[in-house]
Amino acid sequence: MNGFTIAIICFFLFILASKGLRIIRPFEKGVVETLGKYSAPPRPPGLTLIIPFFQTILKVDTREQVIDVPPQEVITKDNAAVTVDAVIYFRITDPVRVIYNIVNFQYAAVKLAQTNLRNIVGEMELDQTLSSREKINSQLRQTLDEATDEWGVKVVRVEIQKIEPPSDITNAMSKQMKAEREKRAAILESEGFKQSAILKAEGERESQILRAEGERQSAIVRAEGQAQAVRTLAEAEKFRIETVFNAIHSGNPDPGLIAIRSLEALEKVADGKATKIFLPTEAASALSSLGAIAELFRSDCQGQHKDIQAQSQQENPQRQSNRN
Repeated sequence: MNGFTIAIICFFLFILASKGLRIIRPFEKGVVETLGKYSAPPRPPGLTLIIPFFQTILKVDTREQVIDVPPQEVITKDNAAVTVDAVIYFRITDPVRVIYNIVNFQYAAVKLAQTNLRNIVGEMELDQTLSSREKINSQLRQTLDEATDEWGVKVVRVEIQKIEPPSDITNAMSKQMKAEREKRAAILESEGFKQSAILKAEGERESQILRAEGERQSAIVRAEGQAQAVRTLAEAEKFRIETVFNAIHSGNPDPGLIAIRSLEALEKVADGKATKIFLPTEAASALSSLGAIAELFRSDCQGQHKDIQAQSQQENPQRQSNRN
């Protein structure tokens, strides 16, 4: 065997190795066909060997992928035309079915999504459509997932990118939103005034209650002070009377001294502006004693006056005889 033959054999072996050895990446699975017929389970990632010229391998990407659904006009239940588009996130779970059960999965998924968007949005009114994105996403994802399960595809989620009504409806909605916000602002302002008035009234009521309570406490303290003062004055007067009474009794005064002290007290009473004077019994007895003394003094004066008149009558005849 010469060198040329060896070279040919080596070249042939290299061609066989390049055709028979395949590398499957970690996110891929390989579907092997033998003479155009599916013959073995999908090959896992790594280095795999096939029979050149008899077997072929188809690699399927199992990563999560995205399909952009083009915008389309949809008529809502209340006959409003809106433009809707969406994004579909999917992942291939069975590479065999995605190859043999559907020709172009992405094209079929876009058409299926557009059809179901028209059905879902067409059953809603415009306001409900604008406020129910999550509901539309959930219904569309469930519908697509059920339809694509036969194709070996799992629809992970669906997101509505925009729901855009016509410009005239947008302007009307803007005016409505502005009026609604102005109404809310007016309601909030009136609620604020109402709350402020309530708080102010409650504050005034609390202030009046506290003021009345303070005045009541002050009146109680003032009354207690006056009562204490009256008690103190009464005790002082009691002490003074007892002291004077004890001093009088200890001095053993006679009735004349008592009458003189009563007259002195009567003099002080008469100095006032009172029109009526009430005299104690001791003062009445003193006045009766003074009346008896005055009567004795008056009788003595009248007797002396009579003696003087008799003496003068006796002297008058002698003076007349002497003149003769």
